[in-house]
Amino acid sequence: MKQVIQSRKSGKLALKDVPAPKVRGGCLLIKTRASLISAGTERMVIDFARKSLAGKAQARPDLVKKVLEKAKKEGLVNTWKAVMARLDEPLPLGYSAAGEVIAVGAGLEGEFAVGDRVAMAGAGIANHSELNAVPRNLVAKIPADVPDEEACYATVGAIAMHAVRNANATLGDVVAVIGCGLVGQMAVRFLTLAGVRVIAFDYADDRLNLARQQGAEAALTPENTNIDAVYRLTGGIGVDAVINAAATDSAQPFEFAAEIARDRARVVMVGLTGTAFPYAAFMQKELNIIVSRSYGPGRYDSDFEQRGQKYPVGWVRWTETANMGETLRLMQADRPQRLDASSLTTHRFKLDDAENAYALVTGGQERHLGVVLTYPDADNLKHPHVISRKPSKSSGDCVLGVIGAGNFARAVLLPGFKSIPNVRFKTIATTRGATAEHGANQFDFENMAADEAAVLDDTDINTVVVATRHDSHAGLAARALKAGKSVFVEKPLALDLEQLNDVITALNGSEGILHVGFNRRFAPQIAEMLGHFKQTEGPRVISIRINGGAIEGDHWTQSSDEGGGRVLGEMCHFVDLARHLAGSMIESVHAEAATEKGGNGDNVAAHIRFTDGSLASIVYTALGDMALPKEQVEMFAGGRAATLDDFRKLSLAADGAVKASTATQDKGHKQQLTAFVKAIKDGSPAISEADLIETAAATIAVLESLRTGERIDL
Repeated sequence: MKQVIQSRKSGKLALKDVPAPKVRGGCLLIKTRASLISAGTERMVIDFARKSLAGKAQARPDLVKKVLEKAKKEGLVNTWKAVMARLDEPLPLGYSAAGEVIAVGAGLEGEFAVGDRVAMAGAGIANHSELNAVPRNLVAKIPADVPDEEACYATVGAIAMHAVRNANATLGDVVAVIGCGLVGQMAVRFLTLAGVRVIAFDYADDRLNLARQQGAEAALTPENTNIDAVYRLTGGIGVDAVINAAATDSAQPFEFAAEIARDRARVVMVGLTGTAFPYAAFMQKELNIIVSRSYGPGRYDSDFEQRGQKYPVGWVRWTETANMGETLRLMQADRPQRLDASSLTTHRFKLDDAENAYALVTGGQERHLGVVLTYPDADNLKHPHVISRKPSKSSGDCVLGVIGAGNFARAVLLPGFKSIPNVRFKTIATTRGATAEHGANQFDFENMAADEAAVLDDTDINTVVVATRHDSHAGLAARALKAGKSVFVEKPLALDLEQLNDVITALNGSEGILHVGFNRRFAPQIAEMLGHFKQTEGPRVISIRINGGAIEGDHWTQSSDEGGGRVLGEMCHFVDLARHLAGSMIESVHAEAATEKGGNGDNVAAHIRFTDGSLASIVYTALGDMALPKEQVEMFAGGRAATLDDFRKLSLAADGAVKASTATQDKGHKQQLTAFVKAIKDGSPAISEADLIETAAATIAVLESLRTGERIDL
């Protein structure tokens, strides 16, 4: 299928052939009929992508801060790789479109049917693409008499509608709308349909004329000479609310709002403008500033948007979904007073001509407002889930199929595999076709796909890398093992015992090898540490402290169903490391968590007993300062001791002397991948599969201990 994609790194834009997505549970597969290029929003995205690295840093100091924090935790080299992988990620364009449902995901069978027409929303979801897979709460049904080319405005309409709701204007109020782009024009219309008097402001005569057609009582330029006109229209008191829909770096819209607003008026910010405002003027009138949240309640809430969670209507009447639906209702042709979105369209382009459409939007040489992309009748077009880029090569020892291509896979795993001889890159599959297409080109895969079946069902592929989100690890690993393939699965292996048992069942009947991405046991300094204790006898005492740093509570890794939290997602690394250092089976686990308001279970102390009497203490915390090393490992046995700081400084103590050495940080990624590829050739696992199952069970037991307060015997 065809999709408009931009490079985050270079800013180059292109229409590409990418694998088509497949329908998934809670989603609809939609054949796009029309999509809207929102000149203001998309131009801002495009302009940012075209900036140099220094320009990007200057424009987004918040991202620079995150990069610096990551560098403290993970080192400059790893951070640079992650940043470059992120910048190299393809950027799908578009966020407001309309189309026809061609497949219904599980759970939506009674609510939607094939053939339904729907509007869809969301950056990275409602793309300029022939097909889109869209979660339920980001779609709204289109009334029969609303054409696709108008319905594709529904998302922008929801933005304008939510701003109008935030203005809290009632019948007879006067509201000023500053900036008459798409959002401003639709806000003008919604206000007039609600019986509100509107004064529109813009510097462009054509937009002022259009605002009058939308129902504005007056349409003026935002200049001091027009302030008196505002007071004449409002009986000398000023406007009851201001909706700032302008797109400018200047703070002039705020200054003008202060001049025309009445005492205690609301100033709603929906456009991206300079945020400096005249404090004295705002204070004297006690003006209220409200920053409108895009489409409305539910926006930026992954539980609502991605997982289909519902809000109780008694508490949240107008969600983003409801705002889209109301926008579409107001477009109905049989209404005496309606929203006529067609009047906003100045240009139409076919999808094949998308590059020229964006040249118009970004060039600034021709006046435009709404730019609509139209799509061919795709009934007779094929949208393959798999696209072959080149003929198959001769088979290597390791024929690789990769499922998932997030930052870690692209920054670490795939470059690592690429550096190893006799690894054949056969197929990469991701849920987003654009990501698969980019990964295939970057790492020279033979095929790209948007369906994991392209990897799992290919008998030529003998090795599968699972690099998806955590909730799918066990299921994909089990399917690959059942297909007789060897599996490299990124940690964690499973989120609960049921998932783990599925993997065990599949492994018992498989000829493939199972490997989990526990790289730290392969680190050179860990090998040196173990060598230091080679001649010792008796139990070992191990202490591992992880100064992990905080992660936002709404990050996907923190969700119980998708990420499993940091115990399962990250602490498992160190359970495996402790198991490797002890060299003995895990007997029991006991854990406690620090309690705090709004805590995520990120601060955990786990006590592990091994069958030979060894002990390990693992402390994982998000409460620390990253000025200290992220990871510290200590081990004591037979009169010897060792300390490893952040996989850089190793201190070995014996016979009253300490030998210290410092090296470039190496957490064993390359060594792990080399050992795994060798294992595929030799048929012998790089890590005992029993150890992997034991580590997964012990990590799950940490959570069980936290829930029950008891020691858990394995």
